[in-house]
Amino acid sequence: MFKNHIKIAWRSLKKAPFFTFLNIFGLAIGIAGGLLISLYIYDELSYDTMFADADRIHRINSDIKFGGEDRKFAVSPAPIAEAIENDFSEVELTTRFRTRGSALIKRTGTEVNVKELQSTFVDSTFFKMFGVRLLVGDQKTALTSPNTMVLTKSAAEKHFNINDALGQTLEMNNSRTFTVTGVIEDFPKNSFLRDHTVFMAMAGLEDSRIVNWGSNNYQTFIKLIPSASAKDMQEPLLDFLGKYVIPGVQQFMPGITEEQFKAAGNHLNYSTIPLTDIHLKSDRVAEISPNNNIQSIYILSFIATFLIVLACVNFMNLSTAHSLKRAKEVGVRKTLGSIKGELIRQFLVESGLVSFGALLFAIIIAMITLPFFNDLADKEIAFPYTNPLFWIILFAMGIILGLFSGSYPAFFMSKFIPVKVLKGSNSNSLGGGKVRNGLVIFQFAISVFLIIGTLVVYQQLKYIQNKDLGFSKEQVLIVNDVYTIGDKMESFKEEVKKLGYVQNASLSSFFPTPSPRGDSTFAPEDGATDQERAVSMQTWGVDHDYVSTMGFEIIAGRNFDQQFKADSLSIIINESAVGTIGMSPEEVIGKRYTPDLGEENPRFFTIVGVVKDFHFSPFREDIEALSLHLNNFSESMAIKLRTADFQTAISGVEDIWSRLAPGQPFDYYFMEDSFNKTYKAEQRLGRIFFIFTTLSILIACLGLFGLAAFNAEKRTKEIGVRKVMGATVGQITYRLSADFLKLVGVAIIISLPVGWYAMNKWLEDFSYRIEVKWWVLVLAAILAVVISLLTVSYQSIKAAIVNPVQSLRTE
Repeated sequence: MFKNHIKIAWRSLKKAPFFTFLNIFGLAIGIAGGLLISLYIYDELSYDTMFADADRIHRINSDIKFGGEDRKFAVSPAPIAEAIENDFSEVELTTRFRTRGSALIKRTGTEVNVKELQSTFVDSTFFKMFGVRLLVGDQKTALTSPNTMVLTKSAAEKHFNINDALGQTLEMNNSRTFTVTGVIEDFPKNSFLRDHTVFMAMAGLEDSRIVNWGSNNYQTFIKLIPSASAKDMQEPLLDFLGKYVIPGVQQFMPGITEEQFKAAGNHLNYSTIPLTDIHLKSDRVAEISPNNNIQSIYILSFIATFLIVLACVNFMNLSTAHSLKRAKEVGVRKTLGSIKGELIRQFLVESGLVSFGALLFAIIIAMITLPFFNDLADKEIAFPYTNPLFWIILFAMGIILGLFSGSYPAFFMSKFIPVKVLKGSNSNSLGGGKVRNGLVIFQFAISVFLIIGTLVVYQQLKYIQNKDLGFSKEQVLIVNDVYTIGDKMESFKEEVKKLGYVQNASLSSFFPTPSPRGDSTFAPEDGATDQERAVSMQTWGVDHDYVSTMGFEIIAGRNFDQQFKADSLSIIINESAVGTIGMSPEEVIGKRYTPDLGEENPRFFTIVGVVKDFHFSPFREDIEALSLHLNNFSESMAIKLRTADFQTAISGVEDIWSRLAPGQPFDYYFMEDSFNKTYKAEQRLGRIFFIFTTLSILIACLGLFGLAAFNAEKRTKEIGVRKVMGATVGQITYRLSADFLKLVGVAIIISLPVGWYAMNKWLEDFSYRIEVKWWVLVLAAILAVVISLLTVSYQSIKAAIVNPVQSLRTE
C-alpha cells in the first residue's frame, strides 16, 4: 500500500504544479531560514567547549562598589589564585591571564616589526588547565622562566619555520627580549582566546607577585576536581572580603573594618562563572574577548522556530484551500470502500513528499546563501557535511515537518462526507474555517511582532548614531603604536599638525571609543583615610591638546595650559566625578585629591577644570567618573582632520611616519569606525531582524494567499449571483477582502501589546535608550494591513471579474 500511496501522491502533486510549487517554496524558505539560524546558534553555544575538561573550568568574577562606583569585573586581584588554592580542596588548578593588548614583535637584530593584535602574560599551568598541546616545545617548562614566550603557529611563521622556533629570540615593542620556548596551534574562532597569538611567562611580570588585593587586573581561572561543584564555593568566597581584602586595604586606610566598609554602602563579592557560559552570559569590565548576549540567542531561536512553524501553517492553509478540488476524489474513494485511516496515510505521504522536497530545496538555498549569512553575522560557519548526526537530524526534521504540516489537512480531508461532496454541497460540509482563521491570525501576529522589533532596533541604532556624545568622533584619525618612535613622538605630532588638512593632534593611550581603561581611588586632601569620601575614577593620561582635539566642552575652570608648569599635578574631571564628590562644578575647582593612598609622601592633584559628560562606554552603561591628567607616555595619536579627502590625509601622515619610524608598521583607524564596532552586535541583530521579518511576512502572505483562494473558490456561486444582481467588482472585492482584514485586525490587537512589552524589555539593557513610540506600533499595524490587502486583493479581484455565467455553472 505504501508504494501505491507514493504513486498516487506523485500523480496528485503533478496535477497541481503551481499549488505544489507554492507549498514547497513556502516550506523551503522557512526551513532554510531556520537551518541558517540553527547553525549560528550551534556555533554560539559551542564557544570554549573544545578545551579539555571545559565543564570543570570556571572564572573568578568581582563585583565591587566603592568610591561611588558600582562595577562588575571579569578580573580579580593577583593573589586570589594562590588564596583559592590554599583555601579550597575542591580546586585542582589555577591559571591567571594579564592581557597586554597589541604587541610589535621582530626578530632580534632586524628592523621591521610585525603587529600581533593580542598578547598576554599567563601562568605556566595554562597548558594543563586548558589541555593545550605544543607543536614544538615542552609544556612542563615552556612558560616557567621569565622572559620566555609561546607563539601560535600563525604568529611564529611570520618570523621563522616553526621547527626552528625553539631558542629563537624576539624583541617586543622595541624594548624587551623574549626567548621562544614553544609553538601551539591557532585557537579556533569560537574560543575566548581566538585573537590571542602571543603568550608570555607570568614569572617575568613583577606585578603578579605583589600581594595587592585592591588592584583587579587578572583573569583568574580555576579547574575543579571531578566531584566538586562551583556552588559550594560561592559562600566561602564571600568571606574573602574580611579574610584577605580588608587587611590588605588597611595599609592604605588604617583602621578600616569590614563593618565600616559595608556600613558605608560598599560591597565586594567574588563569584564564579563556568568557562562555557562566558561568551553568552558575561558582559563585564575587562572581558578577555568580546562576548555575545544570551538574549540574542533567545531572539534568534524564537525567529527560527516561528519561521518553520509559519511555513508549516502556510502549508496547512494552502492544502485546505486545495482540498475543495479533491473533495469529490475523497467522496468517490470512500464510496468505493476506502477507510479513514488509509486516506489519512495517503495525505500524510503526500505531505511527506512535499516536506522532503522542501527540505532538499532548503538545503540548496542555505548552501547558496551561507556566505552572505556569514558576512551578515560576522561568522565562519560551514555546513557539517561529514557529521552523520547532522544528516540524521535533517532526515528526522523532514519526517516531523511532514507529519506536523500534513496532519491537519489529512484529518480535515478524510472527514469529508461522501454524499454531500458528491452532490456538490461543499460550502457547508467542508468546514474547518475556525482553524484556518486561527492559523492566519497566528501567522500575522508573529509577523507584526517582528515588524515592531525591526522598527525598534532600527530606531535605537539611529538614536545611538545621532545622539550628542559630548565629543567629536567624525574625521578623527587614530595612529597606533606611536611609542615605537620614542623621543620623536612630539616631533611627529608637530609635523602632522603643520599639514594643511589637519586641524589638531593629541597624544594619548585613552580615547572615548574602545581603548585601554584604568581606575584609581582618589581621596581628598583633608580626608585621605576616609573611605566614605573616597572617589573611584577612571584615569586617562593625555597631553595639552587632548581636550580641544576631542571637542570636549569645559563647563568650569580651564583646560591644561603649557604656561602652567604646575599642571603636571593637575587634573580635569567630568560631571559624573563632580556628582560623586557631591559639590558643584565651580566648587570643586582648586580641590586637591591623591591616588597615592597609604604612601608617606603622596602626590596631590589639583582640580583645574570640569568637562561636560561625554560617552566613553557603551550606551548600555551609565557615564562613569573620569579624570584626565598630563602624561608623557602615549600609545596612540588622535588627528582631527579638516578635510573629507581621507586618502590624501592618510598618505600625508604616513609619509611623516615612514621618515620618523622606518621599519615600523603604520597602523591606523578612524574613531567613528571604532565607535560603530561597539554596536556591531546590535547592527547585526537589526539586519537579521529585517531579513527574517521579510521572510516571515512572505510566508504569511503565502498562507493568506492560500486562504483567499480557498474562500474565493468556496464562494464562486455566491459571487456569480451577486454579479447578476448588479454588484460591482469593487463591491465584491470589498466583501471578499473584509473578512481577511478582520483576521489581520485580530492579529494586530494581539501582537501590539506583546511587541511593546518585549521590545521595552530589550531596551532595558541600555542606560540611554529610546521610548517605544505609539507611531511605531501604528506603522507596524498599517504595514500589516497594506501587505495583507495587497495579497488578498489579487484573489478577490480575480474572482470578482469572472463571468457570472461561468460562476453559476461551477459544480
